[in-house]
Amino acid sequence: MILASVELLHNTMQKPDLDRTLPSNYRPISNLNNISKILERLFLTCLQPHATPSPNFNPLQSAYRQAHSTETALVNTLDYIYTSASHSLPTILVSLDLSAASDTIDHLIVLTKLEHSFGITNMVLRWIKSYLSNRTQCVAMGTTQSHFIPLSTGIPPGSVLGPLLFSIYISPVGQLITSLGIQHQQYADDTQ
Repeated sequence: MILASVELLHNTMQKPDLDRTLPSNYRPISNLNNISKILERLFLTCLQPHATPSPNFNPLQSAYRQAHSTETALVNTLDYIYTSASHSLPTILVSLDLSAASDTIDHLIVLTKLEHSFGITNMVLRWIKSYLSNRTQCVAMGTTQSHFIPLSTGIPPGSVLGPLLFSIYISPVGQLITSLGIQHQQYADDTQ
């Protein structure tokens, strides 16, 4: 069960014209209990060293990894651009931002990817399936609360394990771009 409060999608300083009365300008924030986060952190310490060195994990994903940051992504992207320019090669920068990407993750696809691309099987795969299954969510604003609804897609926002599962889920984007001989860099759901 996830009890989600809401916050504006963007800071009003960044988008001062954002209409506070439109529900579409808000997103849920999960209030996960501490025990859940401790268990997730323990599980992550075992799963991450197995998943990130895999050839199926995008090494150019700079989010959610130790020693990788927005700075890493920016430096790599600028290096690609400057190197191409110094060799008089034409350069085009295309940015892809997946909207509400972690909310739309298909559980069956991420479980299949974990099993077939990352070798996660048996009890570990069953634990992740259990982690993703039978979740519900409601939204609370002040003293008003919606009905609980089942979540058939997505990873709980604010979870500890979610970022790694998201990176695993979108890793084929990097593989496809690399197979076309195009340089790229990813940070979370943004690809350049």
